[in-house]
Amino acid sequence: MTTRNCATKVILASASPRRHHLLEEMLNWPIKVMPVSIEERLLPKEVPTESAKRLALLKASAIAISFPECLVIGADTLVVVDETVLGKPHDRHEALQMLKKLNGRKHLVVTGVAICRGDEIASDVEVTEVEFRNTSEEALARYAELGEGDDKAGAYAIQGKGALLVCSIKGCYYNVVGMPLYLLSVLLEQFDIPLTCQWRCEKDEVAL
Repeated sequence: MTTRNCATKVILASASPRRHHLLEEMLNWPIKVMPVSIEERLLPKEVPTESAKRLALLKASAIAISFPECLVIGADTLVVVDETVLGKPHDRHEALQMLKKLNGRKHLVVTGVAICRGDEIASDVEVTEVEFRNTSEEALARYAELGEGDDKAGAYAIQGKGALLVCSIKGCYYNVVGMPLYLLSVLLEQFDIPLTCQWRCEKDEVAL
């Protein structure tokens, strides 16, 4: 294992504060955040797993072309209920409608993760099943008005007040937050970055 691989600079192609927190504060990775604007449009007959993976790769590759020596991480999360894909709500009314669809039911959280470094690419998808408690429309409206789910697929945040809406999950918790850490770790190994290098400590300095 080379020192270069353990000290690779990392760019997050996302404006998500949740993803930034998971990588920088939890894992102690020095991250440069570079949000990228792409058309997050679903293609006809494209299944959600394919959509999430494609969109994640579009985000990562858009930044990687200008920073070939860096690891660029892209991610995209979709919520799926009854084969209907829920993205981010446009307003509080739409947020409430999404929450009503999820109320008392199971849904899938699908996150595509892509890593690019130069011409190297690794990508995959994580799927987690989440079950909502059955509650009143008044309670759902109250949560929607809090604004916590304004910028989140499915209009809720499991790591915040939205945790009270969730009665169970099956699969990766961090996937529901927005970045499946185990999957990310496995993808990093494809770049010759072993688990021992993924745990960084204060003395591991990487200039970005």
